[in-house]
Amino acid sequence: MAEAALKAREVQATEPLLKVSGLHGWYGESHVLHGIEFDVKPGEVVTLLGRNGAGKSTTLKALMGILTKRKGSVVFDGKETIGMPARAIAKLGMGYVPEERGIFSSLSVEENLMLPPKVKPGGLSLVQIFELFPNIKERLTSQGTKLSGGEQQMLAIGRILRTGANLLLMDEPTEGLAPVIVQQIGATIARLKAEGFTIVLVEQNFHFASSVADRHYIVEQGRVIDTIANAELEANIDKLHAYLGV
Repeated sequence: MAEAALKAREVQATEPLLKVSGLHGWYGESHVLHGIEFDVKPGEVVTLLGRNGAGKSTTLKALMGILTKRKGSVVFDGKETIGMPARAIAKLGMGYVPEERGIFSSLSVEENLMLPPKVKPGGLSLVQIFELFPNIKERLTSQGTKLSGGEQQMLAIGRILRTGANLLLMDEPTEGLAPVIVQQIGATIARLKAEGFTIVLVEQNFHFASSVADRHYIVEQGRVIDTIANAELEANIDKLHAYLGV
């Protein structure tokens, strides 16, 4: 009996937290996702890599339910989400950090930080968020859009960490940031992974992606065409350069 329970726990531990199968998506009449397939295990960091226009950011929006014209299967934590609105998906613990960061100019940093409701237990406290991003604590009364690009990105990530989301979808978190801030974002992702968060990362900065991820999914023309484990990256570097056109 005990052995059976142990085996059941082992199977459960290897089950993906997110499993995407045959995901199609449209902007109006434009068919942009053509059967995306990938999975993410609990505590993993995976990246979606590909050229501009490959469908990476659209995939995140489809997972979150922001892209509403979609079909296929997106199973998150054992629940099929393809028919759910974005607010219901968020309540399951999926959080989205958009490329444009979504900081409200009329609100202070503190108001931006506190704006999203808590969706489930387990979110980081303000003390923990300030420990990750001390710059935010120093700027609480500033207007959100008066922060630097790096500070806005920290605020966008911190805001989602407060909600209790345990699967983070991050779209181009290092875009346009100074190298020192990129390093800080990388250290933050490494710490979140160590604390059990699961992360799907869209990233153009391949060197950054290789420093934080367990696996890389290559997206081309709305499909996942290859998977490369981070440990096998060096052996596949020529193939990856060909995929990315670098």
